[in-house]
Amino acid sequence: MQPTSPQAFDGKAFVRTLTTSPGVYRYFDADGELLYVGKASNLKKRVGSYFLKPRLEPRIAAMISQIARCETTVTRTEGEALLLESQLIKSLKPRYNIMLRDDKSYPYIYLSGGEDYPRLAFHRGAKNLPGRYFGPYPSTFAVRESLGLMQKLFKVRQCEDSYFRNRSRPCLQYQIGRCTAPCVGLVSKEDYAGDVRHAEMFLGGRSSAVIDELAVAMEQSSAKLDFERAAGLRDQVAALRQLQAQHHVQGASADMDVIACRIESGLACVSVLFFRDGISLGTRDFFPRLPLDAEPADVLAQFVAQYYLDRPVPRELILGDELAEQALLAEVLTEQSGHAVELKSSVRGERARFLQMAERNAQASLTQRLASRQTLGARFEDLQKLLELPEPPLRLECFDISHTRGELTVASCVVFGPEGPEKSHYRRFNIAGITPGDDYAAMHQALTRRFRKVAEGEGVRPDVLLIDGGGGQVAQALDVLKELGVIGIHVVGVAKGPARRAGEETLILVDQGREIHPGPTSPALHLVAAVRDESHRFAISGHRKRREKARERSVLEDVPGVGARRRTALLKTFGGLAGVEAAGVEELMRVKGIDRGLAERIYDALHG
Repeated sequence: MQPTSPQAFDGKAFVRTLTTSPGVYRYFDADGELLYVGKASNLKKRVGSYFLKPRLEPRIAAMISQIARCETTVTRTEGEALLLESQLIKSLKPRYNIMLRDDKSYPYIYLSGGEDYPRLAFHRGAKNLPGRYFGPYPSTFAVRESLGLMQKLFKVRQCEDSYFRNRSRPCLQYQIGRCTAPCVGLVSKEDYAGDVRHAEMFLGGRSSAVIDELAVAMEQSSAKLDFERAAGLRDQVAALRQLQAQHHVQGASADMDVIACRIESGLACVSVLFFRDGISLGTRDFFPRLPLDAEPADVLAQFVAQYYLDRPVPRELILGDELAEQALLAEVLTEQSGHAVELKSSVRGERARFLQMAERNAQASLTQRLASRQTLGARFEDLQKLLELPEPPLRLECFDISHTRGELTVASCVVFGPEGPEKSHYRRFNIAGITPGDDYAAMHQALTRRFRKVAEGEGVRPDVLLIDGGGGQVAQALDVLKELGVIGIHVVGVAKGPARRAGEETLILVDQGREIHPGPTSPALHLVAAVRDESHRFAISGHRKRREKARERSVLEDVPGVGARRRTALLKTFGGLAGVEAAGVEELMRVKGIDRGLAERIYDALHG
């Protein structure tokens, strides 16, 4: 008996069952893969347009031919449909939708709450700590620059809490005039709270109000003949006015983003200029995934919907192209943000100048990306020839090991594809249970943890596995793959040349019993060196973070009965952890609040 073929989807019959209400529709292929998500003010009319038109665009016709199933969700309003569509596109990543690829969270400035002496800090990730978050900022540089200015203007501490709690004397930031040393009580809670309030006002865009308050305080101090304080306030007001003059952008509204899109050779770039409180925070470029035949207006519409519906939105968006549903987007963004949001595409004067700037940025970034992609493609093809592979590799992985004299070893895994580094696939492995300094054992452990999932049929396997090291390291990789039964991966060692100069690296293929010396002009070696250097950087940064975290944590924190007060008392009494380690039980007992039992526990913890 012949198996029956799946029945073709009858779009016309399906349309007759639909309602005229607003909603979202989803198309699936025969394997259940999501092809497309769309929204409609009238589901019956919108879905019907796909199946009732005699002629369709090539992209639409290709998608229609694959449809095996359609699902719909009815919403109360078209605005709700727009929200749901954007959420589904971001979470499900349909093949035929314009997809904003922006998996990196944005940096914020964090002002801690619930403390006598709050701190300002760089923050990225979930906003679940008590306090206020200011941003998002377009880049890490913008946050660091702002934090540097805050230190000069308001002197609110930026140190970690563990560092703050264990100080016995002011740090260097106090010495250079960038902190008031609340850690050792050199500023009252009231004065510090005033600095925090002014910093909060400034970050919230109320710099003029801060200047007015400081000017009034300056006059009051002068009237009281407190000329030293008046002079300090005068300098602070002058610095704030100078900052306003330097960073204020003529013609920019208080809160405004300027957005332009350029498309070329199947690649799109969206460039955004950020303005807050009339000050330019910089620019950021995005490269969304495109279906065929997409237009700049389509890309901008999807970008605005996907980018701003779950982020703070400014009061004004200047767009390089007019959107088909511009009024609807403005209405939804206004409702979501709680304040009026204007979307403008026809602008003059300074706004037109900003738009031209965004367009130039988009074109320049797009040109650079295309050139980089072409160069990268040539390097992948050269690597195929060099390693004698049947086709160009699509995924390279490189492993490296980093430690300091065997301490806190970290292994890195970085991933490169035809479009460059795939940072969402990067991984670090904290190595444990090995002899310190044994790089072979560290590499064996990291590779085993990485490829165990591949052996179980879960992880993605690379085409080429690069190992930063010589024959011994490569042998570890081959042993791991053999133990796990993983086949079909080309393992290549990257050994430095005799003088460790770039371009003299040797590629080691242990399983083939040969070595390759590509030379400094080889495009393939340029690719391998870039991947190896990125792996090296990623391993070192991970090791440094792990080492700093370990050293920031005091051994005393692990001793039961030793809280923040007793820890501070110990460190002050003995001048630091080294002094506490040198003290005997009897000396420890002289510190207030520490009896013999606790002194013995502290001594045992410090002497292992």
